[in-house]
Amino acid sequence: MKYIFNFPDIGEGLEEGTIVEWLVKKGQSVESGDLLVTMETDKVVAEIPSPKTGTISALFGKPGDIIKVGEALVEIEIEGVSGKDAVDEANMEAVEEEGAGVVGTLEVAGAGAVLRASNEGIESSLENKGSTKKKALATPVARAIAKDLGIDINRVSGSGPAGRVMKSDILNFSQKKLLSKESSNQEITIDPIVETVPLTQIRKTIAKNMLHSKHNAAHMSVFDETEISELDRIRKKYKLQFAEEGTKLTYLAFIIKATALSLKKHKALNSEMDEENDQLIYKKYYNIGIAVDTDKGLMVPVVKNADRKSIKEIAVEIQDLSDRAREGKLGLDEMKSGTFTITSYGSIGGKFAVPVINYPQAGILGIGRVSKQAVVREDELAIGLVLPLSISVDHRIVDGGETTRFLNTVMDYLSDPVSLIMD
Repeated sequence: MKYIFNFPDIGEGLEEGTIVEWLVKKGQSVESGDLLVTMETDKVVAEIPSPKTGTISALFGKPGDIIKVGEALVEIEIEGVSGKDAVDEANMEAVEEEGAGVVGTLEVAGAGAVLRASNEGIESSLENKGSTKKKALATPVARAIAKDLGIDINRVSGSGPAGRVMKSDILNFSQKKLLSKESSNQEITIDPIVETVPLTQIRKTIAKNMLHSKHNAAHMSVFDETEISELDRIRKKYKLQFAEEGTKLTYLAFIIKATALSLKKHKALNSEMDEENDQLIYKKYYNIGIAVDTDKGLMVPVVKNADRKSIKEIAVEIQDLSDRAREGKLGLDEMKSGTFTITSYGSIGGKFAVPVINYPQAGILGIGRVSKQAVVREDELAIGLVLPLSISVDHRIVDGGETTRFLNTVMDYLSDPVSLIMD
């Protein structure tokens, strides 16, 4: 009996995902729990396991295609199961999994799970009835431009997801056509005048969250600098010892600890506004998000209960979370429940910035590039290491005075790192 497995909801609020890679092919036998496909959502890249044992009879979609939650992913031929049993079994699993929304859980098709056999991929839906000619997938803008230019859109090769014809494809086709007419006896090869790359689920979510933050929080920023020569001395002293144990000891570990302890003294920075109930929520746990620059976009894993962890524990966790963020192996729970965020752009080269708040958090701390500068110690000039800091807060929640006091507390901890183990 044919069984349709629909794309499950693997995260809170998930609406769609992009097919990255099929891990099975048509005609392949699979066991329950075998991995079927790698999907990219707005937060993670996840491998989806099979809910059934059987033979793959159809795959719905190609790499790059966007699949909505609840739409068909694969069709599985299940031996020895009747149509009614397959429906009953599917309904039973759907009830058992209701409400599941974490990576690894499955939400299977309901009463519509037993359908007629279908062709692999989406090609069959593109064919005209009674004809072998395919109808091009295209955006409305591309179709309108093609019509205006008198171009048969079915002759244009698409560069979008699933071969979708984009506006740029029509313009490039038109340019080649014009040049071909001018030199009919000469073969001409030209480079496209534009390059189009589909937005990833992660990039779309970053764009949405940034706009949401700017539209819903009243941003205010403060900049300052602190000398960290003593912190650098301590870091260098233990750096080799940490390296022998496979851990990088960076400034960030000290900064996370200093931030967590400072938040305990300035609770407004560790809060969020509940507009529906006209109240502020002060959080008594200190989970620090760290912005990680990856090939696919900005990921923000969370170091939880940072106030209770040692510098060494934080350093180990930073390395683990950062490595897995770049490999696309973070779980959703590792990016949830942050109360404050730190973004470090200094390793790339910036000194100051105006960070965008990770809404609905009250603030975000930006870390700039450490540099040697002239400093005054006991009324004498000396060379010291200076760390630039930038902080943005939601001015509806935090006033300028409290923001500056918080930043001063962070700087006090960093300039005197021994104090991090005294409080």
